[in-house]
Amino acid sequence: MFNVGLTGGIAAGKSAVARMLVDRGAVLIDADAIARAVVAPGTPGLEAVVAAFGPGILAADGSLDRPALGALVFADAAAREKLNSIVHPLVRAEAARLRAAAPAGAVIVQDIPLLVETGQTKDFDKVLVVAAPLAERLRRMVEDRGMAEADALARIAAQATDEQRAAVADAVINNSGTLEQLHQRVNEIWETHIAPFTNHAH
Repeated sequence: MFNVGLTGGIAAGKSAVARMLVDRGAVLIDADAIARAVVAPGTPGLEAVVAAFGPGILAADGSLDRPALGALVFADAAAREKLNSIVHPLVRAEAARLRAAAPAGAVIVQDIPLLVETGQTKDFDKVLVVAAPLAERLRRMVEDRGMAEADALARIAAQATDEQRAAVADAVINNSGTLEQLHQRVNEIWETHIAPFTNHAH
C-alpha cells in the first residue's frame, strides 16, 4: 500500500487533482467528506458537538449548521481546539478503516486540507501540494463560492502559507493554468512520484 497525502490552500484546486488521481486508479480518502459524515444527524459525533457547543449550532432540520459553528470556532482558538478534539479522532478512525478496506497494493490518496498544520506529513510516502496564486484563489472563493472577500482572506490566513506547504512537499502541483495543463502535471507526477514505487506502472 502506497500512501499519498494531498493538500493545498483553500480553493487551490485540490478536488480537481484528487479526481485526476482517482482516474489513474488511486483510492481517495477525503478528510472533508469524512468530517461531514462523522457529524451527520444521528451520529455520536454530532451529539458530542451539540453537548460541547449547545443546540444553537443545529439547523431547523436537526443537521449541523456549519456556518453557525464555523463563525463560532473561527473567531475563538479555544473553541476550535475543542471542536477539533471531538472531530479529528473520529475522522482519523474512519480514514484508518477506509485504508484497511482498500485492495492490497492500492495507491491511497488522502485529501487533507490541514495536513501541514496538523503535523501529519510523516504519515505519508509522498506529500503532494496543490498551489495556485493568491489572487486566483481569492477570485474562486468570492466568485465561485460566494464568499465575502474578508472571510476568504481570513480563511487563507488561518492556513499554512504556500512556503510552509512547499517545504514539506515531495511535489508541488501548480494549478494556475488550464485544466489540461493541470491534467498533464498530475500525469507527470503519477509517472515520477507514484508509479515507480508501486505496481501501477502505465
